[in-house]
Amino acid sequence: MEQAPPLLADSATRLGPEAAGAVLVTGSHGGLYAAYLAAKAGVRAAVFNDAGVGLDAAGIAGLAWLETLGIAAAAVDHRTARIGDAADMLARGRLSHANAPARACGLAPGQDCAAAAAALQAAAPASGTPPAVAEARRVIEGRHCRLVLVDSAALVRPEDAGQVVVTGSHGALFGGDPANALKAAARLAVFNDAGLGPEEVGASRLPALQGRGIAAVTVAAASARIGEAESSWRDGTISRTNALAAALGAREGMAAAALVAEVAGL
Repeated sequence: MEQAPPLLADSATRLGPEAAGAVLVTGSHGGLYAAYLAAKAGVRAAVFNDAGVGLDAAGIAGLAWLETLGIAAAAVDHRTARIGDAADMLARGRLSHANAPARACGLAPGQDCAAAAAALQAAAPASGTPPAVAEARRVIEGRHCRLVLVDSAALVRPEDAGQVVVTGSHGALFGGDPANALKAAARLAVFNDAGLGPEEVGASRLPALQGRGIAAVTVAAASARIGEAESSWRDGTISRTNALAAALGAREGMAAAALVAEVAGL
């Protein structure tokens, strides 16, 4: 019988009923929440981007979590394919990590993503309902504006316009559309650079936001846990900045907390 092709999704936040029973290749990082979304959707197995692995290995934390549920999962090396681009991952990605159920299907570091996805068709289907993993949104009042902490850019709201928005999301632009870079015209936006990757895709939202008149920076994946806004804010070291953020005082190597404090008035 001919194998079904893998399901490609640039973001695990956009999975629908078609994910049930599918082998998923997603451009999302392999953190806990993305893994939860994949499990909740009922995937058979999943391949994520390792997002530079990063602080406390947050970029692949979801692999071990999925292993506890018996779900095969692997991550593509961020240096081999663009995060946020599932088709690119399938075309040229090579694995960096695989959990035990994935290794049982024959997956190993260095394997190309397409071969890995094909091998994962042999994975046992998921069963049961995964325990919930919640993403956080917190708002702190500053003298100049509010600080909005969102673990995912998907949690940004229209009322966040004009505020400092610190996300745990990667800084890659989806689909080349500047409208996808951020859902509100923030005063300053902060993302994780996910190890930057090919063509520095992990900071590709920055020029798109510059064009929309929004100051934006990324923090180095090695300095902050991807998927955690609080870590981006408190731990992050700025790795890339657009011109509007530079005009606010941002510079590479600067603590994100210092920039946020200045702009928000904390």
